[in-house]
Amino acid sequence: METTFLTNPYTTRRTPVVAENGTVATSHPLAASAGLRMLLAGGNAIDAAVAMAITLTLVEPTSNGIGSDAFALVWDGNKLHGLNGSGRAPAALTLERVQERGGLHPFGWNTVTVPGAPALWQDLHERFGSLPFSQLVQPALEYAERGHPVASLIARNWTRGVEQAKARTGPQFEHFLPTFAPDGHAPTAGSRYVSQAHARTFRTLAEQGVQAFYRGEIAEAMVAFARETGGYLSMDDMANHTSTWVEPIATTYRGHEVWEIPPSGQGIAALIALGILEGLEIAHHPRDSVSAYHLQIEAMKLAFADVHRYVADPTFADVPIAGMLNPDYLARRRALIGPTARHPEPGAPPQGGTVYLCAADRDGLMVSMIQSNFWGFGSGIVVPDWGIALQNRGYGFSTDPQHPNVLVPGKRPYHTIIPGFLTRNGQAVGPFGVMGGPMQPQGHTQVVINMLDYAMNPQAALDAPRWRVGDGKLFLELETPRFIVAGLEDIGHAVVIETEPYGFGRGQIIVQMPSGAYCVGSEARCDGAALGW
Repeated sequence: METTFLTNPYTTRRTPVVAENGTVATSHPLAASAGLRMLLAGGNAIDAAVAMAITLTLVEPTSNGIGSDAFALVWDGNKLHGLNGSGRAPAALTLERVQERGGLHPFGWNTVTVPGAPALWQDLHERFGSLPFSQLVQPALEYAERGHPVASLIARNWTRGVEQAKARTGPQFEHFLPTFAPDGHAPTAGSRYVSQAHARTFRTLAEQGVQAFYRGEIAEAMVAFARETGGYLSMDDMANHTSTWVEPIATTYRGHEVWEIPPSGQGIAALIALGILEGLEIAHHPRDSVSAYHLQIEAMKLAFADVHRYVADPTFADVPIAGMLNPDYLARRRALIGPTARHPEPGAPPQGGTVYLCAADRDGLMVSMIQSNFWGFGSGIVVPDWGIALQNRGYGFSTDPQHPNVLVPGKRPYHTIIPGFLTRNGQAVGPFGVMGGPMQPQGHTQVVINMLDYAMNPQAALDAPRWRVGDGKLFLELETPRFIVAGLEDIGHAVVIETEPYGFGRGQIIVQMPSGAYCVGSEARCDGAALGW
């Protein structure tokens, strides 16, 4: 990959970090420092990633928590491995019971699935880690016990989440505010947040291991609270949870391989879009041009049409992964892109709230990892005395009995969180990711194009203005050039300009340069940091 490392045409003042011995990047500086701390202690990239992931549950609770799901892609030096750390619907969570109790509302027990992140931390560590697991928990435990100053952008989201929580009533919600607004309001930027509840969980994980979360006293506390407040979780649901090692899926783009976790995640949407665009010469159009935007947007809309129709838990549904990535099928979809905006229908392929982090070490071990509670703080349910905010991933299920993603006990829901990875000729280029619900495959597509079509360094690739499609509209960032806005409106796009950056995701990228050193970018839309040594 040829990149221009010293130039950035966008408004950020950041330059990419270049380091040789190891590097980490994520959306919070304290979490990034936790990862660097592991590298400096002699740990590897997996140790760094798990330490960052655990720390993020405390310092950025507005996007993830101990009750999250997670996914990871790991380059072991020779091969890429995928790990699906998403939880399943409890055995008692049936479609009939959900409909009797108001449907799949994002808040409350109806959308709580088994948390998968802690198991993923353990599984990654057992297979690839080198330091003791208890050591990886220490930064989070210290920040929980002694407190940490709240970052500025996170404080804004924290305030929003607390205000929303004040409007919710019911015994299942009564521990949210004491946990996340102990003084009656959200912590302000720079104020100190201490959580002895989080510390109790971290200490238990450090001393007893993750088994305490799924079979021990933490599981018992979650199940007891569910029983008391109308929830569905049982000890069997917790004890039966497992992560799943999977074969990553890929498409080729500009001489590279772009990798994603297979369904039930939406990563295949990025691969479909890039597969469509592989047959178009995007680089013939200036990066900031109406034509470049239009082609990417139309490809993404085609990808989403198929993904929303076919993607589900492959254990329960026949997901046509190979068919959706079939070159002949992608060529037929490509032919549907015209000079004006359209609203595509799904094709017929042949049958066959989130944090992102990445790390790389001196031995070439690399990890791309993402975890999320889904909607901000998640379901609004917090397990008393343990600081565990439970996710609302079940909101990703369909209630249509004929849809492959329909809610079924024991099933994983359609997932928005996706880690990405680039290789070239069988060799690692590096991990990348952009968080943010349905923005994620759109962000993946855009940063890959920025790097591979327009030779941008990782920081510039992240800083470039973004777009996203949804609800029949095209959302553009405030920084988008006015002539592009007008040009897209002229060809039929229903443009909405957004002044806040939250909907356009937040990402991190690590690229290994020919010298063997790493070049790292960290999103300017969040409080994040890239660090190296």
